[in-house]
Amino acid sequence: MNPLPLKALPTGALRQTLRTHREGPVLTVELNTPEPGNTVTDALLDDLLAVLEDQDPAVRVVVLSARGDDFCLGGDRGEFSRQLAHDPTGGGIRLSGTKARRVCDVLTANPAVTIARVHGKAIGAGLALALACDLRVGAEDATFRLPELALGLPTAWGGLLPRLISEVGAARVRELVLTGRAFTAAEAHSLSILQRVVPAHELDAAVADWARPIVRRPPAALRVTKTLLNSLSHASRLADVSALDGELMAAVVTESQRARGLV
Repeated sequence: MNPLPLKALPTGALRQTLRTHREGPVLTVELNTPEPGNTVTDALLDDLLAVLEDQDPAVRVVVLSARGDDFCLGGDRGEFSRQLAHDPTGGGIRLSGTKARRVCDVLTANPAVTIARVHGKAIGAGLALALACDLRVGAEDATFRLPELALGLPTAWGGLLPRLISEVGAARVRELVLTGRAFTAAEAHSLSILQRVVPAHELDAAVADWARPIVRRPPAALRVTKTLLNSLSHASRLADVSALDGELMAAVVTESQRARGLV
């Protein structure tokens, strides 16, 4: 049984790509397009922004979870193709990149503590969404991968690369990015991508173990402490150029398509 039973919000509980549930100060935001593996689309980014930027100040914990077999299989490459067909200069991709950065920033800077509940596969943009959260718990059989380079894309989505280097270290990140190999939850834990790994059936209990003491913390102290932690983390990123993620993605994708004669 879930130690934190969730009830649907009376309004706005079901969006195009998300389901939201709330129990007191705990808000769960669930990715809700399981058939394509909860791939990241503009619609998903819009829904996440709508929920997170209009969040009730009484919320102390936000849990980011996902429905289906996988947490998130990354960006929707079909949408990239449609965006390029509509605007061969890459304007749509740049706009999506800006939204991705806003979503990850609002997760990180959220006044509530954000918890990623990861199961199945977390690939590319899916890993970025999880990494933007304060706390991350994964199922023992969860797997992770950064396949962008093999797909002809830069690792430039939502500020993923500077966050990874800050949390993991440049040498280890370089190996993961250049090889694009899959890695396990156990390795993700050793790299500090996950702070905890549990059997899949214990994910809800692990989230509750974290949420229970957090919701008892004085709100002002919680907000200030989060701000301090984020400020110190940002200070360690000597050259965070992730504001250019959208431009970099658009430039590489449009050049690749031109080389193939597709635009």
